[in-house]
Amino acid sequence: MDHTDRRIVLFTSAAHGLVHTYELSIPILMTVWLAEFSMTAATLGLIVTIGYGLFGVGALPGGVLVDRYGSKPLILACLGGMAASFVLVGLSGSILSLALAIGIWGVTASVYHPAGLALLSTRVERTGMALGYHGIGGNIGIALGPLATAVLLLWFDWRVVSMLLAIPAVVVLVLGFFVDTRPTAAQSTAAADGGDPAGGNDTKGKVTLSTVLEDSRALATVAFGLVIVVVMMNGLYYRAFLTFLPDLLGDLIDGLVTIELVDPESPYAEEFDLARYFYVAILIAGVFGQYLGGYLAERMAVERALVYVFGSLVLLALLFVPASATPATFVAISLLLGVTVFTIQPLEQAAVAKHSPPGTRGLSFGYTFLAIFGIGALGAGLAGLVLTVASVRELFVVLAGIAAVAAATAFVLRRRGE
Repeated sequence: MDHTDRRIVLFTSAAHGLVHTYELSIPILMTVWLAEFSMTAATLGLIVTIGYGLFGVGALPGGVLVDRYGSKPLILACLGGMAASFVLVGLSGSILSLALAIGIWGVTASVYHPAGLALLSTRVERTGMALGYHGIGGNIGIALGPLATAVLLLWFDWRVVSMLLAIPAVVVLVLGFFVDTRPTAAQSTAAADGGDPAGGNDTKGKVTLSTVLEDSRALATVAFGLVIVVVMMNGLYYRAFLTFLPDLLGDLIDGLVTIELVDPESPYAEEFDLARYFYVAILIAGVFGQYLGGYLAERMAVERALVYVFGSLVLLALLFVPASATPATFVAISLLLGVTVFTIQPLEQAAVAKHSPPGTRGLSFGYTFLAIFGIGALGAGLAGLVLTVASVRELFVVLAGIAAVAAATAFVLRRRGE
């Protein structure tokens, strides 16, 4: 990559990591909010659900705005909004103000994925590797965000912690003003020949129902439909696997080894048990998966890579429970699952970019993340249902079935391309 492309990748990767840092710091702060505001878990759960819901649903209108106004203004607005929302969290004096702050986070964070991915897929020449590095940034936020929040809570009041968390977003926001995202001369020529890499058509700057429908019709192809099916299956697998994983790890690890990392009397001991550390290790292993996905996206047809990786997820899901018989096999399969689950992300994003017109790239990623965070969120409920009526073994059989559907869909997409 040249100097400008590297700066774009660093900027978007940092912003991506912050989105997930804030997303996963909220569950850590929830344990404090329950006592601070004297509310029930059901009330707090409803407040957080609304925030997360806005995070998913807002991706579609966010994609529309990206195609009209460009990616950089939306990313900067996202960073400013997330920083402001966490300052408001720290200033919250009531349940209503807390709900408002979390809602603002959900709305402003929702525009990031269509904006960041549209920018990378239209502006950076080595798109596959750019998406891989971008995913690494997200995984760092996913893994270290909640851990950093829990550590800060050991030293500071939760209100101070919330405001401290806002600082990195302000820093990246300021640096973002100095990142040049204008299309190159070659990209400008391509735009003049039929597609605007910055997003949008001749009505850029005006958002109407007719322009949204027109852009949606441009995406209404069999290939893009198959990509969305793959994306939905990945979203279901991702949520079903990760939502209950800390508890599942706790149950499985208790039968293998017992180590106390923190004084059991500490109020934050639950956040520092071995299962949670291993959970973070699995998420960090995903960093290698993101890089591998970007590498594969540049070395082979993305559809073929998706078939191979989803096929691997089928096998690993079926091996997960039997592998818990010994510590060595359990650690190996768990880490391999962490790598493989996150290998999918750069590949599916490359598939979206491949099968969507440049001028509707923001909208295409809007539909993508509506499927991942919206429909994919049903994976958490599916996992809870299976664990309620059956067991961990059956849950991973269901996960293998989801991955098999995704692999078959990717195979059809590959054959169609051939």
